Amino acid sequence: MINKKVANVQEALADVQDNMTIMLGGFGLCGIPENSIAELVRKNTKGLTCISNNAGVDDFGLGLLLQKHQIDKMISSYVGENAEFERQMLSGELQVELTPQGTLAEKCRAAKMGIPAFFTPAGYGTEVAEGKEVRVFNGKPHILEEAFDADFAIVKAWKGDEAGNLIFKGTARNFNECMAGAGKITVAEVEELVPIGTLDPNEIHVPGIFVKRIFQGEKYEKRIEQRTVREKK
Repeated sequence: MINKKVANVQEALADVQDNMTIMLGGFGLCGIPENSIAELVRKNTKGLTCISNNAGVDDFGLGLLLQKHQIDKMISSYVGENAEFERQMLSGELQVELTPQGTLAEKCRAAKMGIPAFFTPAGYGTEVAEGKEVRVFNGKPHILEEAFDADFAIVKAWKGDEAGNLIFKGTARNFNECMAGAGKITVAEVEELVPIGTLDPNEIHVPGIFVKRIFQGEKYEKRIEQRTVREKK
């Protein structure tokens, strides 16, 4: 079995270059690849097209890349928690391609499975459908959506082994699972990296065949996007 382990995030992302298209897993701030985002900030990689369900918040997640104007284009579903994102979009500094959430997930999954395109009713009759082929199935119009073509897919898992097998925890499974394997190179950062043969095969969510590199991350903040607490009595 091939060992996919690399020493650290620097080695994992050493060949990420300017103007690449990168998928990043996560939902809100849950399950985001914190170490990898920090490394992209450190490398000051520019001109990126980022595919992610959302764009983080102003001072965390992809918001850190937006602060340094490292992202030229965002392909996302929900971006309502980031004031800097809003400012850059309205000023024309940032290209934005809003995509229905289910379509975004399926464009990832299709890329992962080698499916070049698919038809979906989501977005028909809206700006999402402009310029796209329309076909009618069972009396209902569908638009043609093409699978993503990303240079890197960067995901975050709870646990993984040195062969690249991954286990996600709770909501962090979100877009990480469909993105793992959807880029030309998939990098996985995990909270716990264990030897090959340690994981129960029945608990694995993504088999290692989809992962090119894996490393153990550190110092995860795991911020809560919207914290609601009761007043002290």
